[in-house]
Amino acid sequence: MASYQTINPFDGRVERTVELLSAAAVEQRLAAAEAAFPRWSGMTLEQRGTLLRKAAAGLRARRDDIQHAMTAEMGKLRGEALGEIEKSAAACEYYADHAADYLAPQAIPTEAQRSHVVYQPIGCVLAVMPWNFPVWQVFRFLAPSLMAGNVALLKHASNVPGCADLIAAVLADAGMPAGVFDVLHIDNDQAAEVLRDRRVKAVTLTGSERAGRAIAANAGDQLKKCVMELGGSDAFVVLDDADLDVAVAAAVKSRFDNAGQTCIAAKRFVLVEAIADAFVQRFVEAAKARVYGDPRDAATTLAPMARADLRDGLHRQVRDSIDKGAKVLLGCEPIAGSHAGYPASILDHVAPGMPAYEEELFGPVAAILRVKDEAEAVRVANDTGFGLGGSVWTRDAARGEQVAAQLQCGAAFVNAVVRSDVRLPFGGSKRSGFGRELAEHGIREFTNIKTIYVA
Repeated sequence: MASYQTINPFDGRVERTVELLSAAAVEQRLAAAEAAFPRWSGMTLEQRGTLLRKAAAGLRARRDDIQHAMTAEMGKLRGEALGEIEKSAAACEYYADHAADYLAPQAIPTEAQRSHVVYQPIGCVLAVMPWNFPVWQVFRFLAPSLMAGNVALLKHASNVPGCADLIAAVLADAGMPAGVFDVLHIDNDQAAEVLRDRRVKAVTLTGSERAGRAIAANAGDQLKKCVMELGGSDAFVVLDDADLDVAVAAAVKSRFDNAGQTCIAAKRFVLVEAIADAFVQRFVEAAKARVYGDPRDAATTLAPMARADLRDGLHRQVRDSIDKGAKVLLGCEPIAGSHAGYPASILDHVAPGMPAYEEELFGPVAAILRVKDEAEAVRVANDTGFGLGGSVWTRDAARGEQVAAQLQCGAAFVNAVVRSDVRLPFGGSKRSGFGRELAEHGIREFTNIKTIYVA
């Protein structure tokens, strides 16, 4: 039977060997999901909410086990992992509290005796999830989808199987009926077959543009609903009146947390010339303070990248950008003797035609783009095929909001780092995907929005 290994990104040790599920085992899980759906969708929102709250408690009770798995499998810093687990638990509680309001029938006055919209679950949703936030990305989809009455199958990234299994254990311990949620340890070809199965009604993906194209094409061929949250190359626009102390602190956090492996991290720092030199000087000094090391160590402030091949791919992008004229201000060489380490790095004078300008740098490398004024800043911020998020930094909130409104992305923040918030819809535009997660918009994505008209 085919298998794969997971490698600790800090020390290169083999953490686990995982056997891929057989066709019979996949069939068993599909059948269980189909059988579970009528019972689960027939439960009241209060009953489902009670189980989601138990899942939240279970996440907190097992947080050390989950954190250890996250750190060993994809290298997340201990503090970052614990924060992610808490955020996931809070999402379960949030949807347990708010699903009834989000899913309540909506009356729409017409000439009919009664006309209204109802939100009904659709069945089994396949979730294809990434490794960079191996718990939060799952619960960002799972909490609203379960509360809506759907069941789910998770195909997690191959380097975080332990995280997937712990999520399943938490839900089982919370009392979720068999078949409501399960994990599929399968490869991409098997996942494509699962999506084609009649019992799977929709798919949600957080991942690369390449994966998004493949899965969206498959879903389209089957006429199945899909939500795609893909890559990003978010602009961090600093205007001439910005508070540089605030902006630089936020820039370091946004670019280098999670070893820079975040879709909504600031990646392109668009600086108007009036403040560019001052910002860059402070940014370099602040980034130097990031300490690479063992992610289990509280003194470490820069984690390893999740895999050595990802580190090597990032470095090729950096070298190509340098060959085309980008200037190294900090780092930009793999950490000697490390398995997957890359330092906090900054490239200046990044211009069109360079990978640092055109592509997503999914790691701890910041690209400095210098512009003349606000108008050029907006143009350069939008000069990308990505459209996930962006931020604007200025002492004038009204001015910042006007600029934010011009950014072509799914979420624009003023004087704040872009982040996903359970209260707000999350998703992208352009090549960053389509559909929304979180808030009321996310819970309705995988429902049948049905009109009922009584003459």
